[in-house]
Amino acid sequence: MSLEIGVQSKNVVYDENPAEGFMRLKKAGFTCSDFSLNNYQKNTDLYQGVNNRFFDKSVNELEEFFTPHKKGAEAAGIRINQMHMPYPTFVPGEKTELNDYLWNQVGPKSMEICRFLGCHNIVIHGFKLTRYYGSEEAEWNKTQEFFEFLAPLAKEYGITMCMENLYNGYGAHMEEGPGCSAYKAVDRIDALNDKYGAEVLGFCYDTGHGNLVGIDPYKFITILGKRLKVLHMHENDGIGDLHQMPFTFTRTRENTSVLDWDGVLQGLKEISFDGVLSFETAPILDCFPEELKDDVLHMIVRIGQYFSERICLDKR
Repeated sequence: MSLEIGVQSKNVVYDENPAEGFMRLKKAGFTCSDFSLNNYQKNTDLYQGVNNRFFDKSVNELEEFFTPHKKGAEAAGIRINQMHMPYPTFVPGEKTELNDYLWNQVGPKSMEICRFLGCHNIVIHGFKLTRYYGSEEAEWNKTQEFFEFLAPLAKEYGITMCMENLYNGYGAHMEEGPGCSAYKAVDRIDALNDKYGAEVLGFCYDTGHGNLVGIDPYKFITILGKRLKVLHMHENDGIGDLHQMPFTFTRTRENTSVLDWDGVLQGLKEISFDGVLSFETAPILDCFPEELKDDVLHMIVRIGQYFSERICLDKR
């Protein structure tokens, strides 16, 4: 038994020739891709109140736009197993017009694109509102409202919306953001799925975000259990959200990794995780010269193979 290995489409798959990018992933050894839908409406713009209005397109126009991506993935034998909705989907303090657009256009149309690409998992960031609303509970209530707005579509299309563990950054200080309590996540996921009679909500565990705020990955993953549907696997120095590949950063010169990968792998093994080992490592492809990009992709695949061997060891 072995687990499939995936990576972001960002920095590999380009609109000008998506088939070429997906074939590049296939040649590197990937079988899956995390489609970077968030690349079409960037958070850096949204936090500045800038709306590029990409999602003004009708559903038919969006399908036409993404048809080359769908065909390119299929031709290469790459399965789009997960994707990322543009974020944020709510910008506190911004004009009502922008937030209405994110809620009523970006949200539902992202679900339509997910369906069109044959993808069954879409990661949606929770709203970062604790400092505005005064409590984590009030923050969740607003996020839940958005999930429930999309839940009928999720049920109809067989899509699982995945909440993610996030962080809040204030200057050089990092603190827990939405989704950082595994126990609360379990209760909230179960309640929503029971209400809709389907797996409309699941979880995406982000290893790098967990590292920034000191989450114990083994404990977090084993608490989530079957609710863990997708992964964002990457590493950082414990200070910034750098999205580099595993084993890049160490605590000492003796190569003690900053991130507890043993805990991650043991947790995935104990819950019998059978999903995709998906790496959210697009930024690393900007760190190397173009001539080395394929070597980097091969290295990420090799790390994924090693992770798979560790997780599946002694499984029958």
